[in-house]
Amino acid sequence: MKSIKLYGILFIILNVLSCSSDNNGDNNQNNLANYTPRINCTSNTVIGPIAAYWDYGNSVPPPLAQVPILANPGTQFIHSQHPYLGLTIPQGYTALEDTDQFTAPLGVNIIRNGNNAALWRYVPLSTYPLNFTVDDIIAREINDKMFAFYGANGNNFEVLCENKPPLISENGITRVFSSRLIRFGNFTGLVWVNVTAVQGLPTLSVASSVSAGPTNEFDNLVMDVFLPLSFQLLVSDRTTLSDRDNDGTPDIFDREPDNPDVQ
Repeated sequence: MKSIKLYGILFIILNVLSCSSDNNGDNNQNNLANYTPRINCTSNTVIGPIAAYWDYGNSVPPPLAQVPILANPGTQFIHSQHPYLGLTIPQGYTALEDTDQFTAPLGVNIIRNGNNAALWRYVPLSTYPLNFTVDDIIAREINDKMFAFYGANGNNFEVLCENKPPLISENGITRVFSSRLIRFGNFTGLVWVNVTAVQGLPTLSVASSVSAGPTNEFDNLVMDVFLPLSFQLLVSDRTTLSDRDNDGTPDIFDREPDNPDVQ
């Protein structure tokens, strides 16, 4: 997710890793079942994992019982220009390096095609002209990246949640953030952008993300795909988030990592 403050990252990791290894994968789902959003939602339909994921996209740590891990891990993606941007992707998904001649991004699109298409897009760095506002940039992510992926025309959608905190400016550096949770047709998507302007530099530096999928499946995507992918970005040793026996307990906390009957 976005460039979360260091203390926020440490809090999330320490809070999750301190839990007992006796927890199973259902505990995360149970903890989030009745979660209500803390951040600016006008829709009363945003409850449960979708609400926790919305808050997580706005730097509110979710109350997880254990580290989120992929339910069905697949192949490994490593970015050709930035090897640290490497992720294990879910089975049935494809990872593509993001390309855009206008913004020269460094990022990845992890996609599932078909009638139940899903998209997890993470771009930690792209550049925009100085005359672009944060509203221009998030609109481009919504229209040109999310809606375009689904072939949506952008004329029929509902903003469920929206957050645009005051900009932060100090020592010649200005930062502004914006996020939206949107329902369009049969799909729901969370989009955020984090824009940084440095005095004297000719361009804006932008980090952005899109997480989208079928509305009736969004909670499951949050638990099984979106959160596990996001948490992979928080650790340098990605193998610590493996689960060879698929019992819901990461191998590093599993007393018998190849026995699904023992956590």
